[in-house]
Amino acid sequence: MTGLPACFKAYDVRGRVPDDLDEPLAERIGQAFVALLQQDEPASTTRPRVAVGRDVRLSSPRLSAALVHGLTRAGADVLDLGLVGTEMVYFAVFHLGLQGGIMVTASHNPAGYNGMKLVRADARPVSADSGLHQLGRAASSGRSLPSARRGGRAERHDVSAAYLDHALATIDPAALTGLHVVADAGNGCAGPVLEQLAERLPCRLTVLRGEPDGSFPTGVPNPLLPGNREHCSAAVRRHGAELGIAFDGDFDRCFFFDERGRFIEGYYLVGLLAGQVLSRTPGGRILHDPRLYWNTVEVVRQAGGQPILARTGHAFIKERMRTADAVYGGEMSAHHYFRSFRYCDSGMIPWLVVAEILGRTGQSLSSLVADRMSRFPCSGEINRRVADQPAVVQRVLGRYQEAARSVDHTDGISLEFAEWRFNLRSSNTEPLLRLNVETRGDAALLRVKTAELLALVDGPPTDGGGTA
Repeated sequence: MTGLPACFKAYDVRGRVPDDLDEPLAERIGQAFVALLQQDEPASTTRPRVAVGRDVRLSSPRLSAALVHGLTRAGADVLDLGLVGTEMVYFAVFHLGLQGGIMVTASHNPAGYNGMKLVRADARPVSADSGLHQLGRAASSGRSLPSARRGGRAERHDVSAAYLDHALATIDPAALTGLHVVADAGNGCAGPVLEQLAERLPCRLTVLRGEPDGSFPTGVPNPLLPGNREHCSAAVRRHGAELGIAFDGDFDRCFFFDERGRFIEGYYLVGLLAGQVLSRTPGGRILHDPRLYWNTVEVVRQAGGQPILARTGHAFIKERMRTADAVYGGEMSAHHYFRSFRYCDSGMIPWLVVAEILGRTGQSLSSLVADRMSRFPCSGEINRRVADQPAVVQRVLGRYQEAARSVDHTDGISLEFAEWRFNLRSSNTEPLLRLNVETRGDAALLRVKTAELLALVDGPPTDGGGTA
């Protein structure tokens, strides 16, 4: 085994357990990560310090233990954060001045999966472009991995209080007085943090499915799937709450429901949050991904900011955030990045900011996004499993390329026309093609073009391009 393991993706590690990722590989990843950190500081004589956290998946404790063993075997000292959200690992790294951090998680993937998200000092992401695949090949071969004469130490460390202090410093908590927020943790990692926030906020916070449970008794928490939204939606209506929020498994993504329990596409939250950030940092740069962005670009320009297109994916966005010194970055898939959080993505800060907007303005979430949704209706992300992705992309290009005003290949293909545009790209974490379509205020055109594109993506029954 000398090639790149299948679980090494573009910006993280993600695969089936134990077929793609098992404990021996996790241990070697720990050793290879120390070697990577030593390359960053070749003259250092001190032990690298690494934060390790894990999500609720049943395989996470074993993989985490193996990872820690590999890290300490290679001479690193480990701060074991235990069960935390991914952003708490990022926070520990930049707050405590550590040399690196690893979160054991597969986020929203099915229960049989697991993985890792890795960062260097200052919570800089490790992606395919910055050493992740080099690390993967070293872990796969097992050759020349460091093994210290005197191993490092591992100790438990609780970062939650400092992390919550940092998150709450981004808002005026008093503005939330009188609000009722329903929060669905989905039996993932968010529950304990939400319970701590409930004790520190002047709003009423009703936590649903707050007990972490890696067996996922009601399904893997992934509110991007329409079938996973009703629990939070119904609770908002039942409680008469002003806001509903739901989280994925490692809570680095937050999803929103208005006061009627209606799910609000993450696309429109990017514009809302961009406008709020720019009100405090005039003229700032705002990053957005290529899937849906007409609304974001308009909001940012009207607020005096500078919109910047970036490739989809948390590692790519964070790298671009740093080079552009952007104040905020948003993906329509509900990843939100803040310069004040060391350019990292957070699932807790966005809902605190939105709740502050509701409290300060007295407006409902539905009223805050209604005009934007009307001006730029979108399809939402549509996923298709196809046998030959390159052939499908070429088929779509052949149909639309000649008439397009512009064709962009930043991430997949983005084609723009006078009144509509679309993006079609391969997933970085799953074997899927993802389609997003938007128009300039024309819901009927949106339906027509979405149906046209899906017919091309699905293809005739005989060409192997059927849907899953």
